[in-house]
Amino acid sequence: MTAVDEGFAARLRSGTRDEHERAERSVFVEALLGGRLGREAYAGLLGQTYLFYDVLENAGETWRDDPVVGAFVIDGLLRRDALARDLAYLLGADWRVEPLPATRAYMDRLHEVCFTSRGAFVAHHYTRYLGDLSGGQVIHRRMRDIYGFEDDGVRFYVFDQVAKPKPFRDHYRALLDAAPWREGERDELVEEANVAFRLNRAVFEDLSSVYC
Repeated sequence: MTAVDEGFAARLRSGTRDEHERAERSVFVEALLGGRLGREAYAGLLGQTYLFYDVLENAGETWRDDPVVGAFVIDGLLRRDALARDLAYLLGADWRVEPLPATRAYMDRLHEVCFTSRGAFVAHHYTRYLGDLSGGQVIHRRMRDIYGFEDDGVRFYVFDQVAKPKPFRDHYRALLDAAPWREGERDELVEEANVAFRLNRAVFEDLSSVYC
């Protein structure tokens, strides 16, 4: 690992902190974690989440054999099937979800950049999966407490192929540090990660308008 690569994961984290915190403080998230919303609001969140994970994980397949970012395409992280199982439990086997306007914008951005830009793909991958392995675990515990879920309904948050989240997050950050990014690619990745957090916050705002 070269000197220029050292600390990129820390730079990415600090460079996205403000947008990350804004997303976490959304009205919808606070109401959901506070137990003030019904199960339909939680199902609404998972439904919108499924739609953008579907695009992101399709993009991941295009990068699986890439010598630089293929290492980030880790089967144990994939969430689409778990989300589908949760939605079948919550909404019935014939569930269907229509994207809210902010979700459509999120999906459009993923289609626009994640199939052609390896840095953009990793930026969106990072914001989603590391969030699932950290703050997502808080949501997992709260949804079990509030709604009485056991396994069904919260499978999205269960990474049964990741033994311990903390060591895995450290491994992921080591991948960010070690990747041989091209000139300017780190700056672009930080910028796109901030875009991802803003898109995610907009989805929360749309969900708030529906359920809060």
